[in-house]
Amino acid sequence: MTTLSTEGYEVEVPDDVLTWVGDGQFSVVLLTLESEQDWQLLEKLRDMSTTHVVIALVGEESAVLGVRALWAGARSVLRRGATEETLRRTVEATLDGQAVMPASVAAELATGAAASARAFAARSPAHVLTQEQLSWLRELATGATVAQLANQVGYSERAMFRLLQTLYKDMGVRTRIQAIIRAQEQGWLRENGQATNSSNVLSTGRNRPGR
Repeated sequence: MTTLSTEGYEVEVPDDVLTWVGDGQFSVVLLTLESEQDWQLLEKLRDMSTTHVVIALVGEESAVLGVRALWAGARSVLRRGATEETLRRTVEATLDGQAVMPASVAAELATGAAASARAFAARSPAHVLTQEQLSWLRELATGATVAQLANQVGYSERAMFRLLQTLYKDMGVRTRIQAIIRAQEQGWLRENGQATNSSNVLSTGRNRPGR
């Protein structure tokens, strides 16, 4: 984050980001999304009536995680490992009221997947999801591939693929990203526990340099 400091931004790593943004000063929160607690924190930040915006830092599955991050309240999405220059430009654009995201995320939104998922979300699920199925959705929402999920739960990749296709059909959706978006809206990705602190948070933008 050296570039941000040299550009005149005040960079902090608060222990309690919710309290930090609650003092009324305008800020940009850079939130790395790795665990379900990080996603819960993003939703809490979205629901707060404070003057802040969030840039979500996601992994390589940017289309899946990026769309989910935008739905959960992020203003912009940036891939982890982005260059300092890309980070600087993203922060500046976000401060100027723009939404910045990888092309793959924008393309996914443009295809209408999000709109379709909203329509599906209005329908009742065909059946009550099991805890195992909910755990599959949570793993997929973190960016896990079908092969990784299969290895984790003990199925062959082909069997896992069939099980997921059945799950998607029962949910009234057709693709993984639609399933994740619907699960996000229904609150199925949340787990018990509070998320008021996070080591994956960096906040900046309070002393925005003059232009």
